[in-house]
Amino acid sequence: MKAKFFQIFDYVLLFCVLSLVTIGVLFIYSSGINSEGVNVSNEYVKQLVWAGVGLLLMIVIALLDFRRLSRYVPYLYGFLVLILIYTRIFGRYVNGARSWIGFGGFGIQPAEFCKVIFILFLAWYLERSQREDGRRRFAVAAGILLVPLALILLQPDLGTASVYIPIFLVMCFMAGIPLRYLLFFLIGGLLTMVLTVLPVWQEKIAAHPFVVARVLTNGRLWLICVVAAALVAVISMSAYSFFRQKYYYWIAYAFSILCGALFLSHFGSRALKDYQIMRLIVFLDPDIDPLNTGWHIIQSKIAIGSGGFFGRGFLGGTQSHYRFLPEQSTDFIFSILSEEWGFRGGVAVFTLYLTIMLRTIHIMRKTPSTYGLLIASGILGMFFFHFVVNTGMVMGIMPITGIPLLFLSYGGSSLWTAMACIGLLMSINSRRYGFS
Repeated sequence: MKAKFFQIFDYVLLFCVLSLVTIGVLFIYSSGINSEGVNVSNEYVKQLVWAGVGLLLMIVIALLDFRRLSRYVPYLYGFLVLILIYTRIFGRYVNGARSWIGFGGFGIQPAEFCKVIFILFLAWYLERSQREDGRRRFAVAAGILLVPLALILLQPDLGTASVYIPIFLVMCFMAGIPLRYLLFFLIGGLLTMVLTVLPVWQEKIAAHPFVVARVLTNGRLWLICVVAAALVAVISMSAYSFFRQKYYYWIAYAFSILCGALFLSHFGSRALKDYQIMRLIVFLDPDIDPLNTGWHIIQSKIAIGSGGFFGRGFLGGTQSHYRFLPEQSTDFIFSILSEEWGFRGGVAVFTLYLTIMLRTIHIMRKTPSTYGLLIASGILGMFFFHFVVNTGMVMGIMPITGIPLLFLSYGGSSLWTAMACIGLLMSINSRRYGFS
């Protein structure tokens, strides 16, 4: 029994996770040092406690048979919806969003934990619907996504909500849903984002007015364009049904995307807070607001650039110790690491993350369980998106979205979610050897 216990664990994953968590604690400690060399924060102590609890959680989940969870996931999904509704009504305001619940000094972010439940439930549905029509599967899967997505956007927490989208796309792709449906969703979402930001971009950055921006800001013109795009889509689809010519289908496809994006952007510009739109604007030009929203990107670039190849040495950074970096123990933890450990430190962290993702792909390829494959693919999508967006954000090549760097950033909710996912990967990997 003892030998069986130790065989369950994937030691490659375990090594990478423990290494990243250790690095995270070190730089959370560094983020608490002020310019006089005095530690003014106990965040690193809390992170150590959360890491210990997360390690226990990971071990427990690794020992469980992931296949037995399938009978409970519909109920867990129902609980997910209820807890998100509760959070929206009764949650605490933190950084402009009502996304936390808790008592006293203890709080959790339910939207983080809900990622795991969402992955389990979507995998449960996609596995059981393999013989259904692709259009129906995509519609139901999109409905499973949109319920938590809408509730999280109402908090409003754009960063956390955005993580659900790559999870959804990767899992649906692995489940065999036709690519044209996934591209419809992806292109439509990106176009909606562009049209939402365009009027503000024209006002803040562009030197000359754009016709598209005028359409978006004029209610009458906007309505005419939405109706026109919808009519073209309906007429083209009708023509396709009658003549069966493919080009009618693709005309309907394109104008349906345009109609949906125009419609949603109108409400998106009202739902998003001004600071959220400005985060997207300063991604294009940080100097447009250098002392406010653009400050984040500018100071992060300075920190990364000053680290050079070898870095300034542990606790030798200046950007964090003089408090030039905002959210330095959470969203911008990689900036501190790059300043103190330099390019080689960044490469070490990149290598650990790459190893985790390659190991996840290996588990996906080897597992005989479709349910396990889909769960692992959702976890891969989550890890990849968190890593690419956070590191891209601090380097100024991605918009600031408030997405933490998993395993490194300060915070119990994101750390426990990530370690629970590692536990699931270990469970999936070990069951192919016959453990139960």
